[in-house]
Amino acid sequence: MEKVSVETSAFRVDIDADGVAHLIFQPAGGMPVLDLDGHRALAGIWRRLDEHPKVKVILVESAGKGFCAGGDMAMVETMLGSQQVRARVMAEARELVRGMVDCGKPIVAAINGAAVGAGLAVALLADISIVARGAKLIDGHTKLGVAAGDHAALIWPLLCGMAKVKYYLLLCETVSGEEAERIGLVSVALDAAQVSGEALAIAKRLANGSPAALAHTKRSLNLWLQAAWPAFEASLNAEFMGFAEADAREGLAALKEKRAPQFGTSQP
Repeated sequence: MEKVSVETSAFRVDIDADGVAHLIFQPAGGMPVLDLDGHRALAGIWRRLDEHPKVKVILVESAGKGFCAGGDMAMVETMLGSQQVRARVMAEARELVRGMVDCGKPIVAAINGAAVGAGLAVALLADISIVARGAKLIDGHTKLGVAAGDHAALIWPLLCGMAKVKYYLLLCETVSGEEAERIGLVSVALDAAQVSGEALAIAKRLANGSPAALAHTKRSLNLWLQAAWPAFEASLNAEFMGFAEADAREGLAALKEKRAPQFGTSQP
């Protein structure tokens, strides 16, 4: 396999002989998370792979015990204390979503275990998502005290309808892989042992397809996402404004102390 240079330990990219770029979250056996460097690298990788002459399709998978838990606590703590960092991470969150939507090459996700935060955004913005029935899809923004802003307002209503979206996002309810397939949030749910093989088989089928036909079909369908872009921008701005407020500090403290948050009581 040809390796793509990535300046982060959060994931690696290998390109196989069929033109499948394997974006693999790491570490092996652990829970993949993103620090500030990992978040920046993930945001920028889609354009690089879209422009790579040997890449025909992108397969996102994990070597860890979960798919990806998103930003780590140190990253969130830094955001709480720095407007400059919040602005940087907000721009990267926009770049990540825009990069996946605009990427002309098909993106397939193989989702085992937990997918949270930016990891969940990657899982659900993939063009085809293969998920383990027992996987856990978690958008925990409101539990942290900030708006659900990194992808949900853009794509969840199109995938599963507003009633389900509000239920899961406002309550921060965990969605199992089986339930995600039932409501249309993912493409296919399988037993965990079947996920990787099926996702790879689909990626290879796409790699053998017409690049132009696939790219034009994807771009045409993603006009629905372009139409919803103002909603995404509003949610993204609301999320990062929230990181400057007391509820976000209380949400992070509650998460670290493994207790229920007490919103509305913390002093600015």
